[in-house]
Amino acid sequence: MTQSPSLPLAEADSQACKIPIVKTHQEYQVFRISPEDRNRLAIVFDPKTADVSLTYCVEIFEAGGETPSHRHNAAVEMFYVLKGEGEAVCDGKTVPLHTGDSILIPNSGTHEVRNVGRDRLYMLCIMVPNEDFAELIRNGVPDQLDEEDLRVLSRQDMLVSC
Repeated sequence: MTQSPSLPLAEADSQACKIPIVKTHQEYQVFRISPEDRNRLAIVFDPKTADVSLTYCVEIFEAGGETPSHRHNAAVEMFYVLKGEGEAVCDGKTVPLHTGDSILIPNSGTHEVRNVGRDRLYMLCIMVPNEDFAELIRNGVPDQLDEEDLRVLSRQDMLVSC
């Protein structure tokens, strides 16, 4: 390794490129937090796989599915709607969510997310720091992705045949 002329060797080493972690949707581990839940969480990255305090997952809500009202002590939670119609409630304020929307839930905001559409709601969910979210998910009931989930996650649901 050649040392940068402006950085001491130890600092240059700490900035060295690391091999990225790459996963495909076939590798995601899927869970329901409890057996009666109408939403599943597919873990993409978490402290166990990424060696950093975050949880990144795909949350899949069946029609009528929702998270229980909850709050985090320090973590912020971010969502991006991949597909579907939902709503988020934070500290009593309700906002609609549509495909392509993003929402940031501040730490300590009491919140919940609901699928208000007739079809499944697919959302990317990122929580930083992890605040034991990945552990809560992994302690749930193992599940799996079905054909519809795989079509959405691989974006095959967007293909139009001619």
